[in-house]
Amino acid sequence: MELVLEGISQQVGAEPWLYPMSMALHSGAVTVLLGATQAGKTSLMRIMAGLDTPSQGQVRVDGRDVTGVPVRERNVAMVYQQFINYPSMTVAQNIASPLKLRGEKNIEQRVRQIAERLHIDMFLQRFPAELSGGQQQRVALARALAKGAPLMLLDEPLVNLDYKLREELREELSQLFAAGDSTVVYATTEPGEALLLGGYTAVLHEGELLQYGPTAEVFHAPNSLRVARAFSDPPMNLVAAQVQGAGLALPGGQVLALALPAQLAGSVTLGLRASALRLQQQPGDVAVVGRVQLSEISGSDTFVHAETPWGELVAQITGVSYLELGSQVTLYLRPGDAYVFNAAGALALAPQRAASAGGR
Repeated sequence: MELVLEGISQQVGAEPWLYPMSMALHSGAVTVLLGATQAGKTSLMRIMAGLDTPSQGQVRVDGRDVTGVPVRERNVAMVYQQFINYPSMTVAQNIASPLKLRGEKNIEQRVRQIAERLHIDMFLQRFPAELSGGQQQRVALARALAKGAPLMLLDEPLVNLDYKLREELREELSQLFAAGDSTVVYATTEPGEALLLGGYTAVLHEGELLQYGPTAEVFHAPNSLRVARAFSDPPMNLVAAQVQGAGLALPGGQVLALALPAQLAGSVTLGLRASALRLQQQPGDVAVVGRVQLSEISGSDTFVHAETPWGELVAQITGVSYLELGSQVTLYLRPGDAYVFNAAGALALAPQRAASAGGR
């Protein structure tokens, strides 16, 4: 399915919920809607599904204007944060329901295959009320996958699951989406989820479309500070700086040598992802000395918060590292990993490796 949004907007009373935006979704690929709560993700998905009509603009499916065509007249599968299942049916019957409507053969085998991928095959004979919230959400997700609709809309479908299962299902869903023919729209607040799913990402903020393109491209070259903030977890380190000759003058007197655009001048913002800061020095690195304010271990990474002359910096260190609060720490970075945003917040310089990067 080719889904195109042309200049759509949504206004409720005097309040704009979605500002004018245009977007062409790529058939058979995953499009991630990335943004914080109230960014407009659900409002946009409801318009895509036909649940709501935009205040302005058109929705086109395979070249046909379907603006205002209700959802019951479209072939769409949708999964919300709040799971919806048929309470009088078993798990197996819930998953099988769209397969029966399509007159599919080998329904029992297909149901078991999908249930196994979502780790609910042991619950097939139970009723939804006998399951936990996370298990019920997986049943709803399985039924949507079984429907095989040309457009599948998933509104933060893993948000109610525990961390370990979420990680497992992200991998499974990525494979399922790649193997299917559906155009998938997946809403999330988590940058890591967008990176894992790949495809294309639309970054939304308070109803505005900030950037849309291949996920790796949007991540490596955010067109503005707002996109960089939205597509960074932990948040990107931002440091106020001044253009000085062939580099940036930073707080504390350091100068970071960079090949800046000739027209760039005055006040700018230096951006450093937490993963670009290290504890071990490499050739060509720049060092900044600080004191540990917080050191927290998350999974296989250690997040070090340090107070430095540049302000507070957060470093994401691979592996488990133990640093005492208040102790001195030296963080190292490669100048080529720096982002620079001009005074208006637009991207002026992206990391050198980002220019040729095709993935994470």
